[in-house]
Amino acid sequence: MPIDKEEVKRRLLQRERELSDEIATFNEDARDSRPSDVEDPIDEVISSQAKAGSFAVSNMASETLLQVRAALQRLEQGDYGICVDCGRPIEEARLNAVPWTPYCRDDQEKHDREREQPGAFESAL
Repeated sequence: MPIDKEEVKRRLLQRERELSDEIATFNEDARDSRPSDVEDPIDEVISSQAKAGSFAVSNMASETLLQVRAALQRLEQGDYGICVDCGRPIEEARLNAVPWTPYCRDDQEKHDREREQPGAFESAL
C-alpha cells in the first residue's frame, strides 16, 4: 500500500510540536532549579541527580526532534520510506510505529549493535 504522505506529514509535525514543547519544559525546569543556600549535601546530590536525569531525557528528545525534522525533509524530497544506508524500502509496519526512522530494520539493528559495543565511540574518532 502506498504511503499516505499527508498523514505521515501530519504525524511528524505533531511529534515535532510535542518534542519542542518537552524540550522547552526541560530547559525551563533546569533554569528554575537553582540550589538553595540551606541545601544539605544529601539534597545537593538528589538535586544533581534529578538535573542529570532531566538533561538525559532532554538530550533524547532533542535527538528525536532532529530525526523527525530529517524525516520531514526526506518526505519533501521524495525519498521518505527509503533506508538512508542501503536504499531499500523501510517496512510499512516500522514506518507506522516510528515514522521518523531513517533505517530499515536490518540497518537499525546494525546501528544498535555498534552503539552497544564497548569502545565503539572511541574507535569511530
